[in-house]
Order: sequence, then structure tokens, then C-alpha cells
Amino acid sequence: MRSTRPLAAVLATVSLAGLTAACSSDTAGSGGGNSLRVAASSTDRVPMDAAVAAFRAKNPDIQVDVTYADTDQLQSTLRTQLSSGTAPDVFTVWPGNGNPGAVQVLQKGGYLADLSDYKFTPKIADGDKSVTQVDGKTYIVPVTFNGIGAIYNKKTLQEIGGTEPKTWDDVLDLCHKAKDKGKVLLALGNQTTWVTQLVDYALAATTVYSKTPDFDEQLSAGKTTFADSDWKKALQQYLDLDKEGCFTKNPNGTSYETSITDVAQGKAVGLVQVTTSIPQVQKEAGADTELGMFALPASSDADQTRIPGAVSAAYGVNAASKHAAQAKTFAEFLGSPEGQKIYAEKGGTLPALPNDSFQADPALEVLIDMQKDGKTVPFMDQRWPNPEVQQTHFTAVQKLFSGDASVDDALKSMDLAAGSE
Repeated sequence: MRSTRPLAAVLATVSLAGLTAACSSDTAGSGGGNSLRVAASSTDRVPMDAAVAAFRAKNPDIQVDVTYADTDQLQSTLRTQLSSGTAPDVFTVWPGNGNPGAVQVLQKGGYLADLSDYKFTPKIADGDKSVTQVDGKTYIVPVTFNGIGAIYNKKTLQEIGGTEPKTWDDVLDLCHKAKDKGKVLLALGNQTTWVTQLVDYALAATTVYSKTPDFDEQLSAGKTTFADSDWKKALQQYLDLDKEGCFTKNPNGTSYETSITDVAQGKAVGLVQVTTSIPQVQKEAGADTELGMFALPASSDADQTRIPGAVSAAYGVNAASKHAAQAKTFAEFLGSPEGQKIYAEKGGTLPALPNDSFQADPALEVLIDMQKDGKTVPFMDQRWPNPEVQQTHFTAVQKLFSGDASVDDALKSMDLAAGSE
């Protein structure tokens, strides 16, 4: 998932004219038709711009034209471009199998170049090979390692008289403290489709995966279902947080951007988000604002708490690129210690590959510590049976919050999408 975010979109035909109108483009150099074309998510604008600037300084003869788009549009437009032969040379590819722009989905169409002989490939951790490889071959360069947790303003937490929660009851208690001070604990922007998944991912990391780390493998093998698992508990807890007043009023009518602003302005203590949102909160709140992050507890036993953490930003090379040599040079830079350090520092994440020179944002300490302790869980959609499960999940959560579906309804729809019903 990446900001990601591992995020799915309905496959739809989008005209190139529509893409031009809705996306923004930053060009380093003026190579025109000879430029190396790169497509990235809008949420990665800051780190990608920094990486391109550093790349250009080392490779002034290679022009780089980066186009940014929101995740949903990027995925749907990319499929259209790939099938028509007009796709960029290098583009965002999501790890695993969870959405239409994921590596396992795109590789089936023959759209991705084999990167197995690239310099960075031997450095990919064994635990990340299942979401970066297909049939033993590497098709993406993993750039960052991202997490999903409660990002919060330390001053606001102090103002409500709270401390980081360690158990589920602590979370509920913290919600009430925030309400007593006229605030909400967690801003929630479920109007933005991909945001809907984050809270129950954070909860399910504990309710499901602390006890059944191979749940997704069992699901794919037909040995279990969402309905028969503690995904039911995670979704119920998601609704319980809403009933307790922990979230923004009317989450389905609140956007991602508004949720960021609510935290920056102190209306909310924090929000459950991917760590790539840290720079955006920091920018709005001010450079002197101190942020923190905690794993969202979901049980009475703090030792059971897990945090979603996985390869997030990743890029593939177009198998049909007319600038294959330049594309390889750029991909190698993204996989280099320098490229990874720049991208992670500017994006508020961790490098996906070992990097001794990287100094993490203090807010990421919990993710680093839990990664060392083996308490991270891959983003769930990266290992689900097909992209439809995630899309169904998005809709199911919005229906839960609008009162148009029950938890059992939501789980049944996800099982149908997974082929488990």
C-alpha cells in the first residue's frame, strides 16, 4: 500500500486530454519528446522532485519529465496508456497484488521490464521479495518502507492531558479526554476513497495477524474467510471508535486534505495515516511543531500490538520504453543509497533497502523499533487474492459509516470479491 499507499481504482478509460487537465507536471530540463517520462502519485511529489533534482545533477544529459496524478486516476490512466503503447518510461507500481497497478497484475500483461540484474536487486530483504517479484524475477525497485499508525501533534496530546495509548481501553479513554477539551482524537477523511482502509488495517494488524500471520495465504487457499476471522472484530472496533466520538464528525463527508488541516490546526489530536503524510502535516502545522506516532492498539495486551509496515513507494520500468538505457539509469538511482536516502528523508518514510547514512524522522521511531522486533505486518491488500477485494473493501467501509451495511454485510462482500463465497 502506499500512500501509501496501496490504493485501488476502478479500471476505466481515461482520455489523455483528461489526464492533462487533471494532473500536474514538473519538468527538469526541456528535452520534449526526448525526455525520460516518469509518472508518480501526487502524494510523492516532494520526495520525487528532490530525487529528480539530485539525479539531474549527476546525469545532466538525461532530461526528466515527471507527471503527477492522484492514485485512482494514476492507476486507471496507466492501464490505458500501457495497452495503447503511450505509457511513461518509469512509473509507480504498487507491490504485491492488491490493485490494478500492482506488480503481479501488470507483469501478467508483459508491461514491466525485468530488473533482476540491476545493482539494487540483491539488497531486497527476503520478506519483501514476495511483493516485488513474480516467479523469482524482480520487476520493481522498492524505494521506501512505509507504516500505518496514529500520527499526532505532541502539543495537542499534552493539551488534552493524554499520553500514547498502550491498550484498546487506553484508546477509548483518550477519545473521551479529547472530547472533554472540544477536540476529536482522530481526524478521518473517508470521503477520499483510499483513506477508508487505514484504520481497520491498523486494527487488523493486531486482531488478525498477531495470531494468524499467514491469514492471507489461508484466504487465497480457500482455508478461511474474512467472515470467519477477527476481521470482524477489527471492523466492529472501527465503528466503535466512531460511536465513541473518536473521529471527525461525518467522516464520509471529510476529505484527506481536511483531515490533515484538522490536525495541523489542533482540532484533532492526530489521524491514522501512512507515514508519508508526516511531511504534509508538518508543513501545515509549522516546522516547530513536534509530531509523534504510535501503533493503534486493538487489545488489552500491549505485547500483541502490531503495526502495518511494508514496501510502499516503488517504481517499474516500461518494458516497451524507447529510452531503456536512461530508464535503467534512473531506476538504479532510485535503488541507490543516495536516491533512497533523499526519497525517504523528503517523504517521511524509511528506505526500503539497507542504508547506513539515513537518519529517520523522530516520529518514525515506533515503526523502526517494531520492525526490529518483528512486529510489522505487510499491508493487507498487497497479499490479497485479487485487486477487487480492496476496491470492495473501500465501498464496504463507506457503507458502514453511512449506515447502509452491517459488519456482516461488509465481510460477506469482501469474501465474494476474494472468491471465498
